[in-house]
Amino acid sequence: MAITKTTEIGRIEVVGEHKHVQVRTDTVIKEDGTELSRSPHRHVLTPGTLDDSDNLVATDISGEDAEVQGVANAVWSDSVKTAWKNKLIADKAGPGA
Repeated sequence: MAITKTTEIGRIEVVGEHKHVQVRTDTVIKEDGTELSRSPHRHVLTPGTLDDSDNLVATDISGEDAEVQGVANAVWSDSVKTAWKNKLIADKAGPGA
């Protein structure tokens, strides 16, 4: 009886105007090749965050699966990053600012 535990990319979705990348990873437990359980976990990646000077600091995706990196690099164009930065600055300023 061999029990294995693996992690697989279950789904990658690009969502919204600012191209957030949603990633679902599945933890899969198998016994002798027969799947016993599958547990999904989700996380969302954004193009970046603001530093104290309102510069956009790109999200570090180096620890992500190569397929996730490829999707993020494809959709996070300069115009998407600029729009995201402008939204973060506007949100920081608050309503009516």
